[in-house]
Amino acid sequence: MKKTVLFVMLLTMGSKVIGFLRDILLSYYYGVSGISDAYLIAILIPTVIFGLLAKAISTGYIPLFTRIEKNEGTAASSRFTNHVMNLLLVISTFLVLLGLVFTEALVKVFAAGFDGETLEIAVWFTRITIAGIYFTSIIRLLSAFLNVRKLFIVPTLIGLPMNAVLILSIIVSHETGYIVLLAAGNLFALFLQAVIIVYFAFKKGFRWQPVFKVRDPHLKQMTILALPIMLGTAVSQINKLVDRSLASYITEGGVSALYYANTLNAFILGVFVVSIATVMYPSISKMAAGNDHVRFKESVISGLNGVGLFVIPATIGAFLFAEPIVVLLFGRGAFDAEAVSMTSGAFFFYAAGLIGYGFREILSRAFYAMQDTKTPAVNAAIAVVINIILNFILSYFMGINGLALATSIAAFITTFLLYRQLRKHTGSLFTYEAVRSSVKILTASLIMGAVAYLMNRYLFNNLGHTTGILLTIIVAGVVYFGMILLFKVREAYNLLSLITKKRRT
Repeated sequence: MKKTVLFVMLLTMGSKVIGFLRDILLSYYYGVSGISDAYLIAILIPTVIFGLLAKAISTGYIPLFTRIEKNEGTAASSRFTNHVMNLLLVISTFLVLLGLVFTEALVKVFAAGFDGETLEIAVWFTRITIAGIYFTSIIRLLSAFLNVRKLFIVPTLIGLPMNAVLILSIIVSHETGYIVLLAAGNLFALFLQAVIIVYFAFKKGFRWQPVFKVRDPHLKQMTILALPIMLGTAVSQINKLVDRSLASYITEGGVSALYYANTLNAFILGVFVVSIATVMYPSISKMAAGNDHVRFKESVISGLNGVGLFVIPATIGAFLFAEPIVVLLFGRGAFDAEAVSMTSGAFFFYAAGLIGYGFREILSRAFYAMQDTKTPAVNAAIAVVINIILNFILSYFMGINGLALATSIAAFITTFLLYRQLRKHTGSLFTYEAVRSSVKILTASLIMGAVAYLMNRYLFNNLGHTTGILLTIIVAGVVYFGMILLFKVREAYNLLSLITKKRRT
């Protein structure tokens, strides 16, 4: 599993880098303007509306599919997949029709501060992007199917063709003045993703059939599993909705600034946390189905340690170099000094919650593997309540930075609560080895941060911004990796053995 995690992590990093290029181009051509705000809301709305359902079904699908195939065979699991697929397509049709009828009301819900031309553009864009719900349903379910079949590479790289289309649409829309190409490009990119994912699912044995039995017992069980996940995801999306809605009131460009800051956060979480969780999830689902409690606990601890190995130094780096990183990635074209200031401030406070976000993702997957979807849902609801309360308090004093800080505080509180619940099933996850590794990782990260800060300030400060920050990042990486090897962090040696083994082969 460790080798697969490393492979998926590297592929995800490549895909995320292309995604960054997309966001850099968007910021270069449109900055933090009304057009960029309208575009980001237009692609957010279908993601939120259907994303909560898609995540619920795809997350609940894996442990149930695993159990059905183990107990009843491949034919039963294939029939189950088709039932879920056809249910999603029916629901998608209903949601698209609702979205087309109530487009303006939806936009006002997601960005209450929009008015005038920005509102008109957002409504126009949303009427195009809403159809992407169909393709998202196919992508999410068949990605879960491919993960069960151990084909992680396709769902991981599926973002590459999408980002290529989006990059092209951003450039062409700006050069021609046809801004509608932004929304049309997003829809076509999702269509292309769906075509690719269907092709590889077909190669792995998926065959679509027009079957749909509402009273199918497995579909009923799927619904029971999915509902709590859907509710939990819904309240999380409400959280994002409140963030963006408040940001649209605080300042023009606030929605875009939060988006770019969260993009940096999502890069770290996507490359390291989601890669680990994605590979771990099918395995711990099988362990839970087979009542292998010892290996289940060991795998969860290993997942948490793996997250800490990457996320702790990333947090230190973000604290020290939030503004230089934002300038490096986005500080050009229409992305002016004010945009840099807003985005780097939000990124700093989002980064404060990286460890909380990462650990919560692993702990949630552990509950899903045990087919307990209620506990993470309740936890997500608590997170939203905490976040909304803190949003109104902190944004009054700190502007959009307060919105980011509120999210981070809520992440830590709810991660602690989720751990307490999981401990009832597994016992304490704070084993001697786990705590020892965490202390070593934290110490190595602090040393890395100190060296990087001093080098950047006193040695690289005259080399120009881009050269200086790139050299700082390289030095930080070398120092950190050297320190964790010196401290004999077990996860670091596992990583090194995989790398050297790859080179020998």
